[in-house]
Amino acid sequence: MSDLWIPVTILAAFCQNLRSAVQKHLKSSLSNTGATFSRFGYGFPVALLYVSALHYGWDMPLPAPNIDFAVYGIVGGLTQIGATFLLVYLFSFRNFAVGTTFSKTETVQAAIFGLVILGDGVGIAGAVAILVSLVGVLTLSMAKESVGWRTLASAWTERTALVGILSGSLFGISAVSYRAASLSLDGPGFLMQAGFTLAVVTLFQTVVMALYMRWREPGQLGAVLRAWRWAGLAGLAGAVGSIGWFTAMTIQNVAYVRALGQIELVFTFCAGVFIFKERTSRAELSGILLVVAGILILVAA
Repeated sequence: MSDLWIPVTILAAFCQNLRSAVQKHLKSSLSNTGATFSRFGYGFPVALLYVSALHYGWDMPLPAPNIDFAVYGIVGGLTQIGATFLLVYLFSFRNFAVGTTFSKTETVQAAIFGLVILGDGVGIAGAVAILVSLVGVLTLSMAKESVGWRTLASAWTERTALVGILSGSLFGISAVSYRAASLSLDGPGFLMQAGFTLAVVTLFQTVVMALYMRWREPGQLGAVLRAWRWAGLAGLAGAVGSIGWFTAMTIQNVAYVRALGQIELVFTFCAGVFIFKERTSRAELSGILLVVAGILILVAA
């Protein structure tokens, strides 16, 4: 089981890549909120079916929720929604690229929060892998957004940078909270703990977002239902990816999982080069090589 988190995380990253592509397609007919809601609204039934299969098909008993589970689940669900909202909010700024680049610090922040909240430390090799990958992610992001290192260094106190850092913080807190919620169930096995946590959290997020949309964007609920083909695909891909993320984070340190999950960028890069025949710059290639190097160091550690 010790190495199972590696293929599970890679599968999760691939599914996340697919979900993101589908959600981009949905944005032509839905608002940002509607496209985001499709992930939860159509993903919850998949998570419920998964838990049912584990319970009735593999005779895994359902865990007994407790106060810690409820607190960590609520914190994780709300911070994930908040982090996603802040990422969308960044696009309203002229220099949004700076903010989105700073949001990539999520992995390092997850390592800090994991240590503070759960006592999950990272070894020297793990720390090196995370930092190498972070430099690669920042290099790749800046290459795509035409942001230089000097600009990044001088802009870290600006509003967009602070919003980006806060978004990364909330994503980090969310991931660590999900791991804490799953571990608090203390049995009956990592598959059921992860699946049950996902089902409960996704239901909570679905209800919260549905109420928000009913209040702020009442027409979007109907639009999401009418777009059920693509929205359903986004929900399916998102749910399968989340099953992978939650399972991997139940087994392994969140910082390691999120660092390996950056292989999603490699998938995107390869699709752009080999499928869409996109040109790539030296900076982008350098960024991808650093990400790959970080992943190899992490896996070998």
